[in-house]
Amino acid sequence: MKRNIKIATAVTAGALAIGGVLAVGPVTAGTGGGTPAAAQTTSRSMLMNAQYQGRLHGGDTDGIRRHDGTCNGAALTEQGTLTTVQKATLAGMTEEEKLAHDLYTAFAERYDVRVFERIAAAETQHLSAVRTLLDRYDVTDPTAGKPAGEFTDPGVQAAYDRLLKQGEDSLPGALKAGRTVETDDIAALNKALSGLTAPDTRQVYTNLLAASERHLTAFEHWSADE
Repeated sequence: MKRNIKIATAVTAGALAIGGVLAVGPVTAGTGGGTPAAAQTTSRSMLMNAQYQGRLHGGDTDGIRRHDGTCNGAALTEQGTLTTVQKATLAGMTEEEKLAHDLYTAFAERYDVRVFERIAAAETQHLSAVRTLLDRYDVTDPTAGKPAGEFTDPGVQAAYDRLLKQGEDSLPGALKAGRTVETDDIAALNKALSGLTAPDTRQVYTNLLAASERHLTAFEHWSADE
């Protein structure tokens, strides 16, 4: 079911169109001095859009609580020291973020469901933040020059191929794939934060963890509506 609700307002020849709901005729009050019919139509349409925004962001129907995982763009704090193992984890985190980005982008093109588009945009920011850490710590970027859907790590490649196939079969399958990605990322980030002292890397991982939790909530809300 398509969930994109496009709000368009047009007033021509006494016709008012809002949110795809058309009220034809002059704006007149109902019997008994009630709310004008066109105003009632407008209110219903606005409510429908507010409820849609709430589902999109995985939170309240007023759309205030956001669950699209958008980064806040805060500047990185000071650099620290990473062990060899932590540098390898950082490189792996880059592939994981690319997997999420490429997967959600593919699903956004296949399904008219904005949750994939929104979260894919957030993953672009996340990938940029991780790549900044790669530069800081002189770690080779395993995703450099890799087109969408291609990865250096065979395990990541296999996971992407499996999740993509699952999501191509149906929208519920795509939402389930999204939940799998975010659940795995949450576990990986919690593990990566253990014993990590570098302030900038802790900052990025903590932000990624919070974003993954929001993404998971968003996918769960959309899945509940299917």
